[in-house]
Amino acid sequence: MIDDKLSLSVFTIEVDRKPVVAFAARKYTEAEAICSDERIRAKLSSAKSNGKPLCDELATLRVRLSNPDEKIRYQKLSAARSADAGSPVYLVDLDD
Repeated sequence: MIDDKLSLSVFTIEVDRKPVVAFAARKYTEAEAICSDERIRAKLSSAKSNGKPLCDELATLRVRLSNPDEKIRYQKLSAARSADAGSPVYLVDLDD
C-alpha cells in the first residue's frame, strides 16, 4: 500500500491563529480529520494555560504544517517522553 511508504509529517493545530498543539500524521487529510474531531475540541477546552482554557465553543481551529521551530519542539518533547509517533505535544505551557 502506498500509505505505508509515506513518512510522518508534523502538523500544528492553531486555535484562533495561535499554535497550540503539534502532532504527526502521514497526510494532510489525516491531519484535517484529527483537527475536526470534536474530541480534540473537548480536550483543548478542558486544558488550561495561565488559567484560561485553550479553546472554547467559538474558537476557530485549523491545521497546517508545522514551522521548523514547532517541528523541533515536537521532536524533542515526544522523544523526551518516549511518545508514540503521532502523539500530540502541546506548544503552550499547561497549568497543572
